[in-house]
Amino acid sequence: MLELLQYPFMQRALLAAVFTGLAAPAIGTYLVQRRLALLGDGLGHIALTGVALGLLTGWAPTLTAVAVAAAGAVLIEVLRRSGRTSGDVALAMLFYGGIAGGVLLTGLAGASAAVLNRFLFGSITTVSSSDVWVVAVLGVLVLTLSLVLAPQLFAVCQDEEHAKVSGVPVGLYGILIAVLAAVTITVAMRTVGLLLVSALMVVPVAAAQQATRSFRATHLVAMGLGLVAAVGGVVTSYEADTQPGPTIVLIALVAFVVAALVRVVAGRVRRVRPVGST
Repeated sequence: MLELLQYPFMQRALLAAVFTGLAAPAIGTYLVQRRLALLGDGLGHIALTGVALGLLTGWAPTLTAVAVAAAGAVLIEVLRRSGRTSGDVALAMLFYGGIAGGVLLTGLAGASAAVLNRFLFGSITTVSSSDVWVVAVLGVLVLTLSLVLAPQLFAVCQDEEHAKVSGVPVGLYGILIAVLAAVTITVAMRTVGLLLVSALMVVPVAAAQQATRSFRATHLVAMGLGLVAAVGGVVTSYEADTQPGPTIVLIALVAFVVAALVRVVAGRVRRVRPVGST
């Protein structure tokens, strides 16, 4: 581990992994609670259009991805709340439109497929110092809002009707969750890639749910698992010479499998334990 810290590119990669590993499950917990686990996939695809727009215009792809993904997040939330378009249909439009727009604009920009692949599948070892600053600022923003506004966001995710009756501005907080998800997508796109970012937002949450009973505990444990998966994935990818993005996701999946198995075994032990035993 100490050997890794001797290389500046690994220092930047580990810092980016820390912010990504914490931010993705932080907002992913709310998406899972709202049964919008696939929203990250939809926003990841539309963020691809933002990346391509940056390549075409010469602007920073991370910033254009934030802007386009945030606009898409607001659109999907408005469509979902209006009732005119169901959530899955709106997500499908994001999937197809995002991919089509990204490929089209990338071609117009004259960029190679290799450039696009860095954003699709992640390229954390090529993260620059400016990229780390952007990831850090956006990551801290997501973490701060997801923790400070946890009671309001949980109320919206748990029961919108009850939250509305209680005076909570459901529409505003719904849009905030969607926008924070969009920001998180762009934070993680250089780490795990746009095609895998949703996994880092959902899998640690699913793993945490196997061992926790309260929303707060799930939220915190998911963030811890995301951090372990992100940092562990970077270290493992360096040692095993594998791609960091898929390695991070596979570590998160292993954590879920282990947590699920432990829960099953613990449940069976409780059922077979004799009455009155300690």
